[in-house]
Amino acid sequence: MNTAVKVAIIYYSATGNITEIAREMADTAEKAGAEVRLRRVAELAPPEAIAANPAWAANAAATSEVPVATADDMLWADAVIMGSPTRFGNIASQLKQFLDTLGGVWHQGLLADKVYSGFTSTGTRHGGHESTLLALTHTFHHFGGIVVAPGYTHPGKFEDGNPYGTSHHDGGGTLPVDDTTRAAARIQAERVVRFARAIATPVAA
Repeated sequence: MNTAVKVAIIYYSATGNITEIAREMADTAEKAGAEVRLRRVAELAPPEAIAANPAWAANAAATSEVPVATADDMLWADAVIMGSPTRFGNIASQLKQFLDTLGGVWHQGLLADKVYSGFTSTGTRHGGHESTLLALTHTFHHFGGIVVAPGYTHPGKFEDGNPYGTSHHDGGGTLPVDDTTRAAARIQAERVVRFARAIATPVAA
């Protein structure tokens, strides 16, 4: 049975790396038969800070049409994939602020029993990939979610090397999202859809 599932991909991106990974995951999930909502969280930085960084300004302009995430996107979804650049080994304040708005629906138990997974990007190779993803996972546990990490479940994951989720390092803005990262994103998105579908499929009597 090819059960239809709903996947929300909710992310924060400053200079565009997380945006590219999110779009790759959205495209893959749709090809796997899922209904997808691609959502960015609200920007908290002042306009002058964004304007001072050409890559940040370009990404803001290029993603202006992407809807801003709301709690309804979380309630709608069977699976949620969240992405954030690392900030001192943790998630960006913009994504954290969104998470902090979910207290009401969390208190009602409405975020439980969904599939959750995460992805990230850093400026350096050892700049907090794993700690950022694990920090995000802490929130998923509090939600009562079912965490689906990619693990080393596909040969491509040995190329990317991160069992916790897709991650990219941009060499301080010099290394664009590459084929290895895109392959890891596809592997993760396909795995999330597969598990979400398995959970949503009725068990035959």
